[in-house]
Amino acid sequence: MPADRPVPLDEYPVHQAPLSMKHLVTGDRNAYDRCIFHVFDHAGRAVLILGLGVYPNAGVIDAYATLRLGDELLAVRASDALTDDRMNLSVGPLSITVDVPLQRLTLRCEPDPGDPRGLSYDVTWTAGFPAVWEPHHIQRRGDRLMLEGRRFVQAGGVTGTIRARGEEFTLNPGEWTGTRDRSWGVRPIPGEDGGRAAEEMRPEGFHWLWIPVRFEDRFVMVIAQEDADGHRTLNEAVQVFPEAAGRHDVQLGWPHTEIRYRPGSRHPERAVVHLTDPSRKPLELGVEILNSSPLAVGAGYPPAADWQHGSWQGRGWTDRRAYDLSDPGAHPMAAFGVTDHSARFTLDGRTGFGIFEHGSFGRHDPSGFADYTSVAP
Repeated sequence: MPADRPVPLDEYPVHQAPLSMKHLVTGDRNAYDRCIFHVFDHAGRAVLILGLGVYPNAGVIDAYATLRLGDELLAVRASDALTDDRMNLSVGPLSITVDVPLQRLTLRCEPDPGDPRGLSYDVTWTAGFPAVWEPHHIQRRGDRLMLEGRRFVQAGGVTGTIRARGEEFTLNPGEWTGTRDRSWGVRPIPGEDGGRAAEEMRPEGFHWLWIPVRFEDRFVMVIAQEDADGHRTLNEAVQVFPEAAGRHDVQLGWPHTEIRYRPGSRHPERAVVHLTDPSRKPLELGVEILNSSPLAVGAGYPPAADWQHGSWQGRGWTDRRAYDLSDPGAHPMAAFGVTDHSARFTLDGRTGFGIFEHGSFGRHDPSGFADYTSVAP
C-alpha cells in the first residue's frame, strides 16, 4: 500500500493548507494537539485528571488518567502508534467521545480485568458556559521557540460514575465540577538534545497560575506567567456568562495574587487574587485549597521520571500503578512541576469551585524566593 493516502477528514472542507489533514504545516517534531479534563468533588475528597494527546510528527497518540484519593494517586496510562483516523480519540482503555462539539463529551476508562479495584470511570461532561480563548502562548529560550500554543478553556457539569479501591463515586450535579482545556501547537516532548539553549539559557525562575473557576452564574478565568523578576509574560482575567444570558465577556484587569504557602514548601494553602471590574471596582477572588494532584506524578508532565507525553513506548503500551503521596521525598521532582489543586473560591458574595493550577520554580522576587532551593518560611 502506498505510504500516503487521503484520510477521512479530507472529505470535509476544513483544510488550512494544500496538504492532507494527516500532515501538519510544520515539520517540528514537538508539534502536539491535546486536552486535559479536571473532575472533582466540592468536599475535596477526590480529584480526577485525565487527558489525551496526539503528536503527529512523532507518530504517537497517548492518554492518561489519575485519581487522587487520600494519600494515594491511582494512574492509568496508554500509548500507541498514531493512525490516520484522527476522529478516534481512544488509546488502550482510555477514550474521549465528542458527542456534541463544545457542549457534551463522554470520558471513559475501562476497568482492568486483572484488578477489579483499579480505576475506571464513565463520565459525561456538559458545558455550562461558552468556551473562551486563552491568550496566544509563546515561550522562547534564547532565540529558540520552545512553546507556541493556542488554547481554549471551558467549565461545566459532570455526571456519571468513578470506581476505585472498592468505592463508587456518583457524580451528582451541584456536588461535582468539571473544567477542561484544549491546546495545540508546539511544545517540547522528550528525546531531543536541548543543546546550547538548555545549557546556557536556563531560566532563573518561572511562576505560573492557571485558574478556571465555575460559579453558578458565571465562569472566571485567570492566567499569569512571570519570570524571575516578576515580569509578566502571559496575562488574562476574564468573566464569561452563560450563552442564554446574552452578555459579553468582561475583562477583570491585571490580576495580582497573594499566596499563603505551607511553611517549608511552595505548596499553596490559601490565596487571594486581586481583580478589577470595568468600573475599576476592586474585586477579590478568594481561594481555599481542597485537594492536590501533582502533574509530574502519574500524569506524564515534566519532570516526570517514569513516563512523559509524546514519548514512544511501543505499540499497545498500557500501564497502571499507584503512587504513595504521603512522603514528599518519594517523589522529589514533583515540586519542580505544576500541581493542580481543586479549590473553593469566593467572589463578591458568591461561592464557586475550580482549579488552582500553580507552579513556582527558582527565583521569584515578588514571592521572596531567591533560588531553586527557596521555600516559604
